[in-house]
Amino acid sequence: MARPTAPAAVRDPGPAQLDAEVLRDVALQPVRAHHAFESCVEQLATAVRLGVYPKGSMLPPERELAGRMEVSRATLREAIAALRQAGLLETVRGRGGGTVVLAQPEIVRDRPADLGDRREDLLDSLVFRRIVEPGACALAASRGLEPHQHEILRAALGDVARAEGRRAHRQADSRLHLAIATLTGSSHVVGAVTRVQADLHTLLTAIPVLAVNIDHSSAQHEAIVQAIIAGDADGARLSMEEHCDDTAALLRGLLG
Repeated sequence: MARPTAPAAVRDPGPAQLDAEVLRDVALQPVRAHHAFESCVEQLATAVRLGVYPKGSMLPPERELAGRMEVSRATLREAIAALRQAGLLETVRGRGGGTVVLAQPEIVRDRPADLGDRREDLLDSLVFRRIVEPGACALAASRGLEPHQHEILRAALGDVARAEGRRAHRQADSRLHLAIATLTGSSHVVGAVTRVQADLHTLLTAIPVLAVNIDHSSAQHEAIVQAIIAGDADGARLSMEEHCDDTAALLRGLLG
């Protein structure tokens, strides 16, 4: 299945929180003509899984989505139908209707899941992540962010702390990482972080939930955000490197 392409541009998010429209810019991009259906399914599913479109939210109208992804409305409808069948979406008929994001069941595992033939590729994405995300943190910290951009980070960090349940926490975690990427101002960086977060989501939902790891991760998130806000590029990079290394060690240990 084709990978999502990098977004064409990154807008400056609005104050107080990561603007939903910015996240849509990250997640939904023009797709390759030869893989239009598959790319539509992948991008929309990734947007739902990472919380770009949270539970209970409505997808944009077909005309807008088709235009954003540069596909025919027929292809888009086929992709939405596939995601309905997979239990990710629901179509509501009548006035005020549309396509609604459904809740996903909590994934609770008492032992690691079998990742099949994707295992090696997914584990390799941890190497890619170790390069991309620390660099994104350093770049964001070096840009001299404005106060409203600091608030974006604080709000995203607060969302992680307040999240209840595994799925909500995983989505809030992803949004924090996407917020950092967005503040780099680089569309290619945003696309790369979106890719590694999608792969990381698959890996993390394949292992048991460990409360001690969540606590450790939260402390690292706090250090990363504080370093970026302080304009400490080296500190932000090192904090994210530690975060990536610890997550990779946990995953490799539990997945064998």
